[in-house]
Amino acid sequence: MTIARLSDLTSKAACPRLVVKVGSSLLVGSGGVRRDWLQGLVTEIAAARARGQDVIVVSSGAIALGAARLGLEKGGRGSLADAQAAAAVGQIALSGLWAELLAAHGITAAQLLLTLEDLEDRRRYLNATATLTRLLDAGAVPVINENDSVATQEIRFGDNDRLAARVAQAARASAVLLLSDVDGLFDTNPANPGARRLEEVRGVTAEIHAMASGGSASGMGSGGMTSKLQAAEIAERAGIALAIASGLHDAPIERACGQGIGTLFLPKDVRGRKDAGRKAWLGGRLRLKGALVVDAGAAKALERGGSLLAAGIVRVEGEFQRGDAVAVQNEQGAVLAHGLAEYDAADCLRVLGRKNAEQAELLGYAPRSAVVHRDQMVLI
Repeated sequence: MTIARLSDLTSKAACPRLVVKVGSSLLVGSGGVRRDWLQGLVTEIAAARARGQDVIVVSSGAIALGAARLGLEKGGRGSLADAQAAAAVGQIALSGLWAELLAAHGITAAQLLLTLEDLEDRRRYLNATATLTRLLDAGAVPVINENDSVATQEIRFGDNDRLAARVAQAARASAVLLLSDVDGLFDTNPANPGARRLEEVRGVTAEIHAMASGGSASGMGSGGMTSKLQAAEIAERAGIALAIASGLHDAPIERACGQGIGTLFLPKDVRGRKDAGRKAWLGGRLRLKGALVVDAGAAKALERGGSLLAAGIVRVEGEFQRGDAVAVQNEQGAVLAHGLAEYDAADCLRVLGRKNAEQAELLGYAPRSAVVHRDQMVLI
């Protein structure tokens, strides 16, 4: 059984493992933690566990909580140092709150703080997968947040929407529910008269991206509709459904799934695209070490399932080593694929545009079969 509608997110058969992301503006209001609302959400999580579903929570709110306790301006986001200090204080309060409320239902909470590198590095990604699997098997509810106390501006998710999608990949979840301050994706600004909410989106296209606005409506979080659409693209690559729904109401999961109020994103293919684990990890990467720009002939060969050969490369960008993840782009700048380079950037420059027969003399060793092999590449 596969997910076809919002109500399926509360079905053990269709959705045995669900990731629920909670935005900062839902957890923290002007008067502090919205404890009553959170108790209601935890009751819904306990109900999901009782019907046999695994639940993982991705919880924002540490910076907002810490900023309030430290008296920092701009919600703790005035500088990187402020954000890191606020997160260090707020994360203790946040994890304690989740642990207390889940314990009231006899559920053990587990805290995981992740950085971008934890899910971009293949070995650390597999470690995270193993930890999540063991916690769920033991009956715990993992509560995850970005490790904002050590994450830098250059190496961080920056929003928990994309983190939730990457966690869903790592945990092999069936679906992600992003609870935010909007009812879903609208075809225009929802404040505009006549704005229409999209009930289902099958594949995020350029037209869908054009409907998004970049900022967080509350001004408290770091995400916005753009980050949610990026999360939907990451989920899609692994065949994972993703829903956007409002958490501003009591019992938000029941409202979204029971009443069908939200937007459900499904893979383009009706049968559901689901790349193998390594390719899903590649396709969902947010940080790449460089790019290989290819000509039209190479682009067509990739579409037919071919590997990337040096003869089709027209330009090399960035500094990368063999085994690093790189983008493959056409000459117009569109990303065609992500893949693992078989050469470092310097050797790619030596052989670009050259046939295999010429490469040994240029490299000083026997050339590899491809610059990016199709088994180490995923089309975007």
